[in-house]
Amino acid sequence: MYSIANSFLLIFKICQPFRLATAEPAITASEQKMAANLGKSARDVFTKGYGFGLIKFDLKTKSENGLEFTSLGSANTETTEVTGSLETKYRWTEDSLTFAEEWNTDNTLSTEITVEDQLTRYRWEHINLGCDVDFNIAGPSIWGAPVLGYQGWLAGYQMNLETAKSQVTQSNFAVGYKTDEFQLHINVNDRTEFGSSIYQKVNKKLEPTVNLARTAGNSNTGFGIAAKYQTDPDACFSAKENNFSLIGLGYTQTLKPGIKLTLSALLDGKNINAGGHKLGLQLEFQA
Repeated sequence: MYSIANSFLLIFKICQPFRLATAEPAITASEQKMAANLGKSARDVFTKGYGFGLIKFDLKTKSENGLEFTSLGSANTETTEVTGSLETKYRWTEDSLTFAEEWNTDNTLSTEITVEDQLTRYRWEHINLGCDVDFNIAGPSIWGAPVLGYQGWLAGYQMNLETAKSQVTQSNFAVGYKTDEFQLHINVNDRTEFGSSIYQKVNKKLEPTVNLARTAGNSNTGFGIAAKYQTDPDACFSAKENNFSLIGLGYTQTLKPGIKLTLSALLDGKNINAGGHKLGLQLEFQA
C-alpha cells in the first residue's frame, strides 16, 4: 500500500530593530535567534561526530539558480533497515520567502513555506519571538517560543498548542548564560524532565562539556561528559561517556574540500571483552 501524508507548515518570523539604552553590551539579534535553541553548543559536542550502528550517506548540492538539494540515506547494521530522504529548497531573497519540500522512504511528503519580515516587522534587541503554524487535516498546530536576553543571560519558553484537542501538548522552559567561551544551560520540559549542561571552549582546539538529566519519579540521575578536540584544520576527535559506562568515540576527517568521512564506535565499558559494540560510518558530500 502506497500512501502519502501531506502536511503544510507556514512559519512567521517577527522582526524589527529597536534598541534599549544600556551601559553594557546587549545580546545581538542574531544571537537571539540562536538562543531559541538554548544549550545547542553542549548538545553538538555530545551528538555530532557519532553514528553508532549506522552507515550513513549525505549529499548536499546547490544549482546556479539557488535551488538546494539535500539527500540523506542510512542503513542500520543490526536490523538492515534502510531509510532515506530527499529535500529541495529554494529562496526568494527579495521577498524573504523560502519554499522547501521533503520526501522520505516512509512515503511522507511535507511542504514548508517560510515568510520572514513580510506580514509584519518588529524586533527588540533583547527579545525574539517565533511562531510556527502547522496546517494538517486534524487541525492547525501552533508552536510559539519567546526568548529574552540581557548581558549574556537568556531565558526562553516553548509551547505547542494542538487546536484539534484544545490542549497544550508541549511546555518547556529554559534559562542560561552565554559568552563566547562559556555556556550554562538549565531546562525543564513538561514539568517532568529536568536537565542542565555546561560548555567550555578552552581554546581553539578543545571543547569539553558536562550534561545532567533527571526525570520526575525516577531517582536515577543521568550524567555524561564529552569533549571534542580539533587535531588539525581537517580532522577532529570526539569522545564521551555516561554513568552507564557507555563510551563513545568518533573521528572526523575532511578528505578534500566538500568530502568528509566520520568513523565512530560505541563501547560497553563494563564488558569490553564481551562484544556487542557498535560501529558507525558516515560519508558527506557537499558541492
